[in-house]
Formats: sequence, structure tokens, C-alpha cells
Amino acid sequence: MTPRVSIIVPCYNEQSTIRLLLEALLEQTYPRLEMEVIIADGLSSDGTREAIAQFQKDFPDLCVRLVENPKRSIPAGLNRAIEAARGEILLRLDGHSKPYPDYVTNCVSAHAAGRGANVGGVWEIRPGAGTWIAESIAAAAAHPLGVGDALYRHAKHAAEVDTVPFGSFRRTLIEQVGLFDESLLSNEDYEFNARLRAQGGKIWLDPSIRSIYFARPTLLELMRQYWRYGFWKWRMLRRYPGTLRWRQALPPLFVISLMGLAVLSIFIPLAGIVLAAELFLYFSIMILAGFYVALHQRQACLILGLPLAIAAMHLAWGSGFLWSILSSSFQKHG
Repeated sequence: MTPRVSIIVPCYNEQSTIRLLLEALLEQTYPRLEMEVIIADGLSSDGTREAIAQFQKDFPDLCVRLVENPKRSIPAGLNRAIEAARGEILLRLDGHSKPYPDYVTNCVSAHAAGRGANVGGVWEIRPGAGTWIAESIAAAAAHPLGVGDALYRHAKHAAEVDTVPFGSFRRTLIEQVGLFDESLLSNEDYEFNARLRAQGGKIWLDPSIRSIYFARPTLLELMRQYWRYGFWKWRMLRRYPGTLRWRQALPPLFVISLMGLAVLSIFIPLAGIVLAAELFLYFSIMILAGFYVALHQRQACLILGLPLAIAAMHLAWGSGFLWSILSSSFQKHG
């Protein structure tokens, strides 16, 4: 029998992309009668809810339900959607994503084959707008200098991994490991998977499961996103210190070195020379990467845009991580 699938979507102010997601779900090869879409909306104010209502009117044969997420956080939205869902398999997507037509079918097939307790696939990063900086941010978000060894950005072969974006799992898994942790405003999926791995569960990445992810359109939005990632990563690591990976330690160490050398240069001239050398080496590597990607993609804007976007990601993530450590210390001693 074909299992019923509940697609759970946390959403807040996604007017520009929510229709793209819903139309992609309409085009799924999986039987439409065996799918339902549960959108947990965080009281959107930009026309998202109206776009959902219009889609429901245009395509009533796809079950789309809206539930309230007054906390406006992603883990709270996921939990409200899970509570409302009726499917045997829960499949997470986001309001700024667009799954391939065989996405649901491939997820269900992987579960039927017993590949893993949580199954996900590969992101294809696309620009969130038609500007040169949005193009650069999308390229940076898919580049190894930006994301390190994150397999869900570039995997070619199926493998067991630490985490997957937009995971799918059987409802019984929630009974085993619990809901998403609403005290974490980011990194909630990684924390969920850490609990799953601690209980012996397997997380499976299958590159045939593909979705398009629309990156942030501006540097300011990108920096806010990565600050949040860094900040909440430390809060998660306090519970699961063994999950720290080398690529996650580099941005805070880089920020510490910049700040330390900047302060020391006031008193020790040599520190200023070392700081200048570090920045020269860093941006030389970034600009070389920008040239390479610009030639490969035939987009001259990436020569400058890629270094800017990757530097924004590193500095925001590292600063958010360090501020989380400091603020945690203040709370302990306060």
C-alpha cells in the first residue's frame, strides 16, 4: 500500500516563493490523494496567507491546511504542523524551497528500503533575487569555502551522514526521540538528528532526492541568517559537544584572530603587520575562488561578489558563535 505523506512546512513572510513550493508539490509523481500539506504560518504579514488561500481555491484536489504558529520560530512551526499531520511519513520542506517532481516518491522509496530513520537529499542553491549580489550569495552558499564539507550541498553518492536538510521520517520516530526543541531558534534539525544518532538511528542522504533552495537576496539578510546560525550553534553544542566539526570551529577562530590582532596592533606594531598579512592572504584566496567560479559560470560579478558573500558568512557566523559564548557566560554569573 502507498503510505500517506504529510508535508510539513514552517513559514513566515514567504510571499515571493510559497506559490512556487505549492506548485512543485502539485507536480509530484506521488499520488496526490495520499499527500497533505500542513503549513505552520507564523502570522505572516506580507501576503503569504493570501497566496496560500488563492492556491487552495485554484487547486482544491491537493489537501493544503494552514495552522497557526504564534511563536514564529521554526521548531515551533514544525511541531504545530506535526501535531496537525495525519500521515504515516512526515516530510519537511521550507517556504523558500522547491522540490523536484520525484522528491516525495524518492523519500518514500528510501524509507520502504530501510535506508535510514531520517532521510533527506541534496540542495541546489538558487538566487533569491535577480541582482548581482543575490547571484553571488547563491554561489557562495554552494561553495566549499562557504559551507566546508557539508555533503548535502554537493554529494554525488548516497551515504550515512550527521544531518540532512528537509528530512523525512516516519511518525513513529517522533514517539521515539520527541518533537523538535523549541528552546533553539536555529539548528533545531541538527539537534533533532543528534538525539536520533544517540539512540542508534541512521540518517541517510540520497542525492536522487533533490530540491531547490532559494538563498537570501541581500548581504544584510545573509549576515542575519548566519549570525543566527552561529549563535544557536553554540547553544546546541553545549548539550552535544561531540558534534562539533572542524569547519564550524574555523569562523570563530578567524574572528578571534582579527579582533586580537587589531587590539594588539595598538601596542605592538608587528601585530598590525600580521593582521594585514592575514587579511591579504584571506582575501587573495577568496578573490582567486571568485575568479575561478566567475570563469566557470561566466558571471563577472562573482569576482567581487563571491568574496564579499563568503566573508559575510564567515564573519557573521563566527561573531554570532562568540557572542553566544559570552552571553551564556554573563547569564551564568548574573
